[in-house]
Amino acid sequence: MSHGSLDDGAVESYREAGAVLVEAMNEAREMVEPGRAHLEVAEWTEDFVREQGAGLAFPVNISVDPEASHATPGRDDDTTFGDEMVCLDVGVHVDGYIADAAVTVDHSGTPELVEAAEMALEAAVDEAGPGVEVGVVGQAIEDVIRGYGYTPVLNLSGHGVQRYDAHTGPTVPNRGVDRSVELEPGQAVAIEPFATDGRGKVGEGTDEEIFEQTGSASVRDRRARQALEEIEAFDDLPFAARWLESDRAGMALRRLKQANAVKGYPVLKESDDALVSQAEHTILVTDDGVEVTTAGIHGFD
Repeated sequence: MSHGSLDDGAVESYREAGAVLVEAMNEAREMVEPGRAHLEVAEWTEDFVREQGAGLAFPVNISVDPEASHATPGRDDDTTFGDEMVCLDVGVHVDGYIADAAVTVDHSGTPELVEAAEMALEAAVDEAGPGVEVGVVGQAIEDVIRGYGYTPVLNLSGHGVQRYDAHTGPTVPNRGVDRSVELEPGQAVAIEPFATDGRGKVGEGTDEEIFEQTGSASVRDRRARQALEEIEAFDDLPFAARWLESDRAGMALRRLKQANAVKGYPVLKESDDALVSQAEHTILVTDDGVEVTTAGIHGFD
């Protein structure tokens, strides 16, 4: 099986990242139960990944009910799970090569919404391959989700994952699009359908716990300088505020945002405050098909 422009070392690193992610995800999803703290699940998962010798491509996302992305616990967050819909989104890298995948755990009594996202992902992976337009993949996602009576989240999409870059082209829409770009051998792509019982749009909330370095800056504040030194070790990948050991990290991050050295990622929520489910796999596009590097977390795998 040829992976186009990817050399054997890159392919093996993508596979290793996927294997670590699958093991972490299958343990973490069992921990999502009413009464358990979000922070416990996030920190256990992140620690497990590090213990395997891998890195985190981004902080563990724990999105509840209308939340769709960019939600991770703060340093002293004592929020616990309830009778809710919970999306776990995990990113792992080995030598910068990324695996990105998500599952939804339902304690809300709405299993059909979870199934809609999972079956849409299965259809999308089946459709994907070299020379296939991303809009065709998006149409497969949209058809399945609407067939369940739900709506795809239209302003969220799948994306490429390159070395030390968790969000690159191509963009894979969650709806049909005419005359779109084609998938090519050698690409690593995260396909992630989102389904909702709302209107299918997300907007930014006010909470920010995930950040990313965007440049260097000369800052006078001692805490901001200390935080920036820590941040530079994250290789330009997203990080959680709670990962910083700096004294008063929140204030340091505000100073660094003002200096355009970091940007924040506000939590994204469904506009109608409706439930959102998510299912995601990372694929490698080969010369004659696709290889799923994160297989083993969904029922159809």
